Amino acid sequence: MTCDPIDPTNTPPYADLTPELILNAVEAAGLTPTGAFQALNSYENRVYKIETDTEPWAVKFYRPGRWSDAAIQEEHDFLQELMAAEIPAVPPLAHDGHTLLREGPYRFAIFPWRPGRAGCIETPPERRALGRHLGRLHLAGTGRFVARATLDAPSFVDPAIADLAACPFLPPQLRPAFLTISARLRDRIATTFEAVGAPILRLHGDCHAGNVLTDGETLTIVDFDDCLNGPAIQDLWMLLPGDPDEQEEALAALVQGYEMFRDFDPAELRLIEPLRTLRLLHYNAWIARRWHDPAFPRAFPWFSEERHFHELMALLAAQETRLHLPPIRLRGPIID
Repeated sequence: MTCDPIDPTNTPPYADLTPELILNAVEAAGLTPTGAFQALNSYENRVYKIETDTEPWAVKFYRPGRWSDAAIQEEHDFLQELMAAEIPAVPPLAHDGHTLLREGPYRFAIFPWRPGRAGCIETPPERRALGRHLGRLHLAGTGRFVARATLDAPSFVDPAIADLAACPFLPPQLRPAFLTISARLRDRIATTFEAVGAPILRLHGDCHAGNVLTDGETLTIVDFDDCLNGPAIQDLWMLLPGDPDEQEEALAALVQGYEMFRDFDPAELRLIEPLRTLRLLHYNAWIARRWHDPAFPRAFPWFSEERHFHELMALLAAQETRLHLPPIRLRGPIID
C-alpha cells in the first residue's frame, strides 16, 4: 500500500518503457536475454518474466516518483535479511554490488524466477506452515523502516479521504455524506489503534494468498513492494477466508504455527476491522490517484460510474457496523 499524492502532470508513467529498453536493461545487468519476455499482472509497477540463455528472471520496473531510492533499498535489504535467516523470500540480484539498477529514466531490480501456484493456502497444515514463516519474519522484522510508511490513520486514512473527496467521479450529492461517515470511521480507526497499542514491526504489508507461492511442498512469500511499519496482525488478517466459522479455523491454524517462533497478542484481533476499513478507503483512493495511468481505466472501468460510489457508501456503512462488533474469536489449536 502506498499513500503518494495524485500526479498533477497526468503523464503516463511508463510511456518510454519499450521492449528494447527492457532487454537492454537486462543485458546491462550482466544477463543474456533471449528476446522472449512476458508481461506479468502488475498495476503499480511493471513486471516481466525475462528468458535468458540459462534461466528465467522476474524484472520489476518501479513506478517513477512512487518510492525514494532509500525506500526501495530498504525493501531489498529486508529481503536479504530474510534470506540470511532462511525465511522463504526472494531477494533481488546484485550487479556490481547494487540491487537497485537504472536504465534510462527507470529504476529496476531483477529477481530470481520462482514458479508456483498462488492463492492456494487452504488446509490447516498449509496455514500452520505459513504461520511459522510469518512468525519468523516478524522476529526478523523487529525495529522500524526509516524511509517507508507506518500503517496508521494519519498516513493512510487522511490522504485517502482527501483524495476521494476531490475525485471528480464522486457525485456531488454524495460528497457531504461521504465526508461525514469517513470522518467517523477515521476516528474509530485511530481510537482503536491507540487503545490496542500494538508493537510496530517491519512487515510484508500486503500479505494475502496471492502473494504466497506453493509448489506443493514449500511456501514462498513474494512481492515485498508494499513492506512497511505496522502491527503484526496486518500480515495475518488478509489470509482469512470470508465465512466467520472458516475465519476462526484459519486463524487458529495460522496462530498455532506463528507462536512456534513469536508470541501473538489476541488484543490485536481488535484491529482487523479497522484495518479492513482502512484498506477499503485506501484501495479506492489508490485507483483515483492512478487514473492517469492508461492501465487503470482499462482495468477498473467501473470506478468512473456513479453506481460504484453508491456501493462504496454502502460498504462504508457496513464497516461502521462491524467496527462496533466484538472481534473474531481465537480458538484453541487445530488438531488434524
